[in-house]
Amino acid sequence: MSLLERPAGMPAAPLLGPRDPPPFAVHNPHGRSPFLLLADHAGQRVPAALGDLGLVQAELDRHIGWDIGIAGTTRALSTRLDAWAIEQTYSRLVIDCNRPLASPTLMPETSDGTAIPGNAGADAAQRQQRIDAIHAPYHARIAAELDRRRDAGRPTLLVMMHSFTPAMNGMQRPWHAGVLYHRDARFAHALLQALRDEGDLVVGDNQPYSVSSTSDYAVPVHGEGRGLVHVELEIRQDLIADDAGQQAWAERLARLFTALQPTLLACAAT
Repeated sequence: MSLLERPAGMPAAPLLGPRDPPPFAVHNPHGRSPFLLLADHAGQRVPAALGDLGLVQAELDRHIGWDIGIAGTTRALSTRLDAWAIEQTYSRLVIDCNRPLASPTLMPETSDGTAIPGNAGADAAQRQQRIDAIHAPYHARIAAELDRRRDAGRPTLLVMMHSFTPAMNGMQRPWHAGVLYHRDARFAHALLQALRDEGDLVVGDNQPYSVSSTSDYAVPVHGEGRGLVHVELEIRQDLIADDAGQQAWAERLARLFTALQPTLLACAAT
């Protein structure tokens, strides 16, 4: 019996079994850079207990299942910067780790027109099961690293790494990248200008998305909540769909981040 077939009232078994991977992977754990990279939507796995969420693999391969290309880009950038990085393993359709727990899209029943049968009618126990198995340990690991750096007196420049689909709801998106922020725009405004100064990019200012405390988790909790200099970066998925694109963007971002680092560290010290 899968968890999707569990009769009402039956206690839920542990979500992740022995063949399921951990909810996150840390890269470059001893990185010396002040930059710290988060990839909330890097993975597309589904726990074996949930089957395929009622979806064919082609749906999980779409942008609704994960942030296409961001895992490879984040790893390559981590290497170039010598930066600590973390990527979340499971599909955002299982649970979206960049959503507050009260968000209606934490476990979406539809996404970009696709129904998610495995999320339809999930009860409170099933919801909590996914939180306990994936969302909570992922963010606890981030918090532990931020605490460690704070206690060691190490500055942190926090980057939330994301990618976006070139078209959504029938509308083409002209941006190559988007720089997102909420109340604190110190990193965002500096990066926005640096990207625009490249001369070959169309860069969105809080486009194609904007950040809020009700729609997002990482910026309000890990960034603003700790007073860290931070930014959320979105890269268009067709630009990083293959290794060549991922390496090119990692090289570009490493160059820009390195140039911005003295200014950002000065902001962090004030």
